[in-house]
Amino acid sequence: MEKGLVIKSTGSRYKVLFDQGKIVDCTIKGKLRVKEIRTTNPIAVGDHVLFDYNTVDFTGIITEVLDRKNYIVRKSSNLSKHSQILAANLDQVFLMVTIILPETPVEFIDRFLATAEAYRVPAKIIFNKTDLYGERELKRMEFLIALYSKIGYECFRLSLVTGENTALLENTMKNKINLLSGNSGVGKTTLLNLFNPTLNLKTEEISDYHKQGKHITTFPEMHPMPFGGYIIDTPGIRGFGVIDMDRIEIYHFFPEIFRKSNECRFYNCLHLEEPGCAVRSSVENGDIDPLRYRSYLNILEDDNRKYR
Repeated sequence: MEKGLVIKSTGSRYKVLFDQGKIVDCTIKGKLRVKEIRTTNPIAVGDHVLFDYNTVDFTGIITEVLDRKNYIVRKSSNLSKHSQILAANLDQVFLMVTIILPETPVEFIDRFLATAEAYRVPAKIIFNKTDLYGERELKRMEFLIALYSKIGYECFRLSLVTGENTALLENTMKNKINLLSGNSGVGKTTLLNLFNPTLNLKTEEISDYHKQGKHITTFPEMHPMPFGGYIIDTPGIRGFGVIDMDRIEIYHFFPEIFRKSNECRFYNCLHLEEPGCAVRSSVENGDIDPLRYRSYLNILEDDNRKYR
């Protein structure tokens, strides 16, 4: 029996790193199940596993997934009952966003951050393609950076053309297990190639018609970095449905709403129409941004649909 780290998942086959640098192709033992949530992938990149190693054909069969310290999970769509674990055992996650080409919706950002909060993974935001922004886009970017910085999320302004803040980002990722996520076309693969040119990962131009990126990364994969640690690249995500959140707990995953909720008249306030709601008062006076409150309401609405 060997112990290893899953560095790539292709749905039914896995690449596992073990014994200080060896990589073995593995499949799953038929009866293997992970007791946590219903997912389309019982094993994820970042999982520590036990496997039987066949020294004749140099393949393995995974027999057990060891306990995870955390993981990031998403639904394939807002109403889907199926979920996918993007990665496990993370030190931090970076959501890469862009103001244009393509535009990353605020609700997408908020759903990702809420999921990171729910699974206790520290999250940071990268605003990429700053070299493309005119006055309007820069104003929008600075507004969002101020919004998320006030809540407590570290934000990075990044240009892979000019090199702005690439060294700062590298230092922040150094010697850690990092997950890099975001919409297709925001520049995740280009960043990986910059940090580790030996990867030579394929990139494509943004679609002129839809102004969206094309899916290049097909399966999650963990890449070693020359500066120490790993970056897990994930397929570009167009939508991000949250899962496994109790209705009464959703506001816990919006830090500024959670902090203000202590002042609500009722302990079980959902911050909708209840009297004495400190959260709604804070939205009205601008202490909580209306965009964030709207994202919270949209997630509540998703939850409502489950019971219709």
